[in-house]
Amino acid sequence: MKTPTSRPIVLCLSGHDPVGGAGLQADIEALLAQGCHAAPTVTALTVQDTVDVSDFRVLDRAWVLAQAEAVIADVPIAAVKLGMLGSVEMVETVLEIMAKLPGVPLVCDPVLRAGGGGALGKDDVGYAMRERLFPVSTIATPNLPEARILAELPQGSADECAERLLPHIRHLLITGGHGDEREVHNRLYCRDGSRHDFTCARLPGSYHGSGCTLASTLAGRLALGEELTSAVRSALDYTWRTLRDAEAPGHGQYIPRRLPLDLA
Repeated sequence: MKTPTSRPIVLCLSGHDPVGGAGLQADIEALLAQGCHAAPTVTALTVQDTVDVSDFRVLDRAWVLAQAEAVIADVPIAAVKLGMLGSVEMVETVLEIMAKLPGVPLVCDPVLRAGGGGALGKDDVGYAMRERLFPVSTIATPNLPEARILAELPQGSADECAERLLPHIRHLLITGGHGDEREVHNRLYCRDGSRHDFTCARLPGSYHGSGCTLASTLAGRLALGEELTSAVRSALDYTWRTLRDAEAPGHGQYIPRRLPLDLA
């Protein structure tokens, strides 16, 4: 007998990664692990592996709108997670979609570079995200290199980037992991002046899909009704565990293990 789902549904607007480490597959797996259901809406197709991205194609605006509108008309959306957009036009598409979801929390993962360093959009995409998307987002989750691009501060510290970006967004989580310190520092900045620091042990190696995992997990925790600071802590803890247990199926970065192999 069919019963209505009791799992919160998260609309995921992200790119497809054919190796399955990042993008929509990361969203789906991380949300399943939180007890949520992912509604994956494809924004872009990529040619990439665990080493780097070599090409991408942003989908037609009408196709992305049609996907999202079909989902919104059919099921209740408890949160939205943004991943790769790839173009200014797609930023505008997301704004149109969010206008149909007033009050729904939006987690913006500003995907501007692949883990291997390859670009996933021109620099004007970052500017459009900052100026247009951040004001309607609940929180953005850039790593420090992405925060520097968004803040237009090539050598800026996390604090300096946050000062530049907070006028545009209510909450900003700048993740660490790109330095060589023994501990990784993740910093949550809030427009009201409050700040929360979360530290974790640095793990060896580099990882493909860690940012996607974090943002989608955070969207899931917010969809479940968790308070924002607590949701950030939960998402960071879960993401660290997926990296601790990561696998190396290819010739490049590790892929987070977001689900247990034994689901029984």
